[in-house]
Amino acid sequence: MTLFQYEYMQNALIGALVIGVAAPALGIYLVQRRLALIGDGIGHVALTGVGAGLLFGTSPVIMAVIAAVIGAVAIELIRERGRTSGDLALALLFYGGIAGGVVLVGLSDSTSANLNAYLFGALTTTSRSDLVTIAVLGVAVLITMIALRPALFAVCQDEEYARVSGLPVRALNLLLAVTTAITVTIAMRAVGVLLISALMVVPVATAQQVTRGFRATMTAAMTLGLFAAGAGIWVAAVADTAPGASVVVLAIASFVVITLFAAGWRRIRRTRPEPLPAPEPPEVVLHRS
Repeated sequence: MTLFQYEYMQNALIGALVIGVAAPALGIYLVQRRLALIGDGIGHVALTGVGAGLLFGTSPVIMAVIAAVIGAVAIELIRERGRTSGDLALALLFYGGIAGGVVLVGLSDSTSANLNAYLFGALTTTSRSDLVTIAVLGVAVLITMIALRPALFAVCQDEEYARVSGLPVRALNLLLAVTTAITVTIAMRAVGVLLISALMVVPVATAQQVTRGFRATMTAAMTLGLFAAGAGIWVAAVADTAPGASVVVLAIASFVVITLFAAGWRRIRRTRPEPLPAPEPPEVVLHRS
C-alpha cells in the first residue's frame, strides 16, 4: 500500500475507478443491442486519431476522440440505413482503423513504445491533466446513462416500439454511439485498444448470472467494474504487472467464479426436496336436526 503514496499510482487508481464504473454503465446497453464488440471497432478507429495526433504534433487524445466519434456516428448511420450488415461495418472499422493508425504512427517520429501504450494501456503514465479529462468525460457518460436509462432501454429493446411511443430514436442511437466513442477513448489509457470491450462487457455478463431486471443488472455490473478496476491496480502495483491486463484478468476471474457459484446454487435448489403441503383441516359437516 506504500506504493499509493506516489502521485502516479494515485492517478492510476482514480482513473481506473472512474472507467471501471462508467464502462459497464454503457456496456449494458451495448449488450442489449448485441453490439458487444463495437468497442473494439471504435477503439481501432481511435488509434487512427492517435496516429494523426502524433504525426501532426497535436494532442493524441483529442484527435482520438474526434476520430472515434466520427467512426461511431458513421457505423450507426450505416446500421440504420441497412446498406450493409453490422458485422461488415464492424470489420471495416477493425481493419481500416488499426491499419490507418499503424501507418500514421510509422510516418511520425514516435517510437513503438508510444504505439504499445495505446494498444495495451499505460495507466501509470496518466498525468493530472489526463486524469481531469478522464474524470470529466467518465462522469458525464455515467450521468447520461443513468438519467436516460428508461429511454435508452426502450430503444435497445425494441426500436419500433420506441419510435411509436414518440421517443427520438435516431437522436438516442447517435447519443449512444457518441458516448461509446468517448468511453472507448478514455478507457484506451487504462486497458488499451485491444482490451476495451472486455471492461464494457465482462462485468455486465457477470452481473447477468445472478440478477434479474435491468436496474439490478446495471447496479451489479457497475459494482463489479469498480471492484475489478481497484483490485487490478492493486495487483499491478504488488506483482509489477500491466495495470490494464490485470484489471481485465480480474474481471474475467470474477465472471468464472460467480458463474460457477450461480450454477451450483441453481443445481442445489433443483435437487432440494420441496416441503410437503400443510394438511388441510378436517371438513366440518353440519347436520340438520
